[in-house]
Amino acid sequence: MIVQKKWRKLSGTVLAVSLLLSTWSVPYRAEAADSAPTVVSQEILTTGAVLKKYVWQFTRSKKDVKVNANVVEVDLTNPYVKLDVMSGTENQFTRKQSVLGMAKETKAVAGVNGDFYNTQAEGVPMGPEIANGQLMATPPYLPGFYSFALDKDNKPIVDLFTFKGSIIAKDGQSYALGGINKTYYWFEPGGEHSHIDGLFMYTNTWGQVDRSNDGVTVPTEILVQNGIVKEIADNGVINMIAPKDGYILRASGKAADFIRTHVKVGDPLKADYQILPQDPNKKYDASTFKMMIGGHTILVDEGKPSEFSRPVDDLCCTRSRTALGYSKDQKTAYIITADYSGDSKGLSMNELQQFMIQVGVWKGLNLDGGGSTQMVARPLGEMTPVLVNKTETGIQRKVVNGVGVFSTAPQGEVKELFIQAPSVLFVGEQAPLRFKAYDVFYNPVVDTDKITAQWSVAGNKGTFKDNVFTPNQPGISKVTAVSGQGTSTADVEVVGRNQLTSMKITSDNLALSEGETYKLPVVATTKSGKTREIPPELIQWEVLGIQGEVTNGMLKVTSLAGSTGGAQLIARYDGFSTTTTIPVGIDKVWYDLDKEAVMTMPDAKPQEVTSSVYIVPDTNGNKYLELNYDFTQGKGTKWAYATMDTRILIEGEPQYMKMRVNGDESLNWLRAELLDNAGKIHYVDFARNINWKGWKQLTADLTDLKLSYPIRVKSVYVVNEEIGQDERAAKGKIGIDDITFTYRGAVQQPSNNSVQLTVNKKAVTVNGKAMTLEQAPVITEGNTLIPIRFVTDALGGKVNWDPNERKVTILRGGKMIDLWIDNKDMIVNGQRITAEVPPVIMKDLTMVPLRILSENLGWKVTWDGKTQQITLQ
Repeated sequence: MIVQKKWRKLSGTVLAVSLLLSTWSVPYRAEAADSAPTVVSQEILTTGAVLKKYVWQFTRSKKDVKVNANVVEVDLTNPYVKLDVMSGTENQFTRKQSVLGMAKETKAVAGVNGDFYNTQAEGVPMGPEIANGQLMATPPYLPGFYSFALDKDNKPIVDLFTFKGSIIAKDGQSYALGGINKTYYWFEPGGEHSHIDGLFMYTNTWGQVDRSNDGVTVPTEILVQNGIVKEIADNGVINMIAPKDGYILRASGKAADFIRTHVKVGDPLKADYQILPQDPNKKYDASTFKMMIGGHTILVDEGKPSEFSRPVDDLCCTRSRTALGYSKDQKTAYIITADYSGDSKGLSMNELQQFMIQVGVWKGLNLDGGGSTQMVARPLGEMTPVLVNKTETGIQRKVVNGVGVFSTAPQGEVKELFIQAPSVLFVGEQAPLRFKAYDVFYNPVVDTDKITAQWSVAGNKGTFKDNVFTPNQPGISKVTAVSGQGTSTADVEVVGRNQLTSMKITSDNLALSEGETYKLPVVATTKSGKTREIPPELIQWEVLGIQGEVTNGMLKVTSLAGSTGGAQLIARYDGFSTTTTIPVGIDKVWYDLDKEAVMTMPDAKPQEVTSSVYIVPDTNGNKYLELNYDFTQGKGTKWAYATMDTRILIEGEPQYMKMRVNGDESLNWLRAELLDNAGKIHYVDFARNINWKGWKQLTADLTDLKLSYPIRVKSVYVVNEEIGQDERAAKGKIGIDDITFTYRGAVQQPSNNSVQLTVNKKAVTVNGKAMTLEQAPVITEGNTLIPIRFVTDALGGKVNWDPNERKVTILRGGKMIDLWIDNKDMIVNGQRITAEVPPVIMKDLTMVPLRILSENLGWKVTWDGKTQQITLQ
């Protein structure tokens, strides 16, 4: 969540708000305003609600950026859809939950995170909340916090609200009620604590016994049921959650004195309160609102960027964002998220204003963002929602509440049946196919898995066993499902050799160790531009250079004995081949406290930050380094270091650095510093967010750092960045063990033999030794053809001949070419290419275009035009 510092306080009456707002920032016109977001997809979620996915490409600070955003549009005039608020777990504050968890629990078809909250307190919304017409929390006495509401006629409202209330004793005396289900905060601009002399009400919605006891005030609590005082705990607490038929009052200071003087057990007690617009000229009746949720600053007013009603600390910074607004005709609500993750660069607050206007917002406000930004939606025909945006931290944060979209439609007649099938299948793949159905209100038909369907495929292009489809030939397979009155047909692309443009074994960062097992995904790209991993059971493997085998996509290295250049792996699918060479890896453990310690000391900055390091044993007695940190003091970005002895050199030129880390789910940044031989410090990222608990091995690639060897490890450290600092743990500890450097072994290079040939002459020399060819090189259509077996053998390669397919396979130096006689299409290192002339057979010898071989096998070719002599090396 993005929380703007600590809460501060409004002194005097709420009418003073307007005096403060004029000093807060005015938005500028963003560069982004000159380009419009593009809708890349849209999907109906239920009748009256649609999800639109946007990509916004524009210029920021003279750089091209792209932002992915999601907008759920809700038709406020549709009687079968509604907006409402989702709260915590089981509709209770203090029991935070992810948006996806809340949506599943409440059966929402879509949802987004909602109000801001004090990250150091219990986990309750800062602003007001009305859910299902019930008041659950009241506005704070703070300036500039806007709220979104729907009135009894479903008309949207974005405005400033306040609270007025009192508790009236039996003798008629009253005391001002500070709010309902509120945690402590500080009034602005005076900075007074909200609960000093305060009287606050807590209902069953407050899901824990502790009611805002932060140590500043001493509570006196009063249990009220059915309007009667049941218990008073003077200078104490009532050890229960408020009952559903009552509430608990928390009093301190002068409020506690009022209770002692005017209230006793058995007395009737009256609570009188209401939510009011801050502008007394406006006549909203909040008691009839259907829903209400608090937010932060207003962003858009009358279709234009608005002045900010709250200070915005991260005005210029790009973050994940969440916003809520409505259209000029008040008929459409817009629920918005923008991502700061992956290739999406997030939005500044000013850019968020522009985006909202571009998609149709007439008036709207900012909701909690940053690491809290989450949007979920139910895919058409599915029963449960899924996360549709990419979260900033890689996890779905638990938040206090959210805005949900709900269907109120009855079960309707089936509107459409549709088959769920992969976009690409492979010949021989066993693929379970499913179908989904939705009704006339675009809501899913329940339990389609229990409905029997008859499946078929046109042209006998495969077989079905129940719903499992096994295609037996490439091309488009038209599959049909029939169930009752519903029929659906889908075209499924089945890919064979002729439909592929490339195939690649994913092994870029591997280095082999004896006895280890490695996953080897094989990814294919089709001529239609689709990319998918080939099911491992369909791949035929050949392992050269080591002892090992590949089973179901897993390489088991049996022995590396005798290996001089690593392993050459060949993967084949339907006659399409690709290859890769994986070197033997050499791991050298540098930091292992069970064997030899490296001097390690704590360090931190700024000076208010504290850190410490200890050598501790785990449950198995293995020793590791524990780095403790405390970032609660100081300002700005903060660092905690485990500094190493830089007099110890790292041997050789490692390609990878590995270490085992015991994570603490702090979401802080984990890095290392390497000091190279030129005195330059290089920063190595191990984890952008420490979002796990327990031990995990991390690997960093050093090959792009341009290191001057030898190198030294200067430190391993944790970073708590200034932006979004409240979203990460301020205290924690991590474990560090087995810092290891990996060196990739050398790949064996082909021979440096030299072959000289002459066009139309059978005489040839190999390393100066004269020999005779059965078929001389020839020139055909401007391309020189050479006898492939003789030349490849002479240059240290290997040629295989498949008489059934009339295919030639050439292997040399970790490279591979498949050629078919009289066919211009060739497969070169897993890529389909087209030659100018095809291979041909002359005098029972295969003649192959020289250009294809030289360009793709790494041959060096010298041509003498006068003598028409070719030299190959």
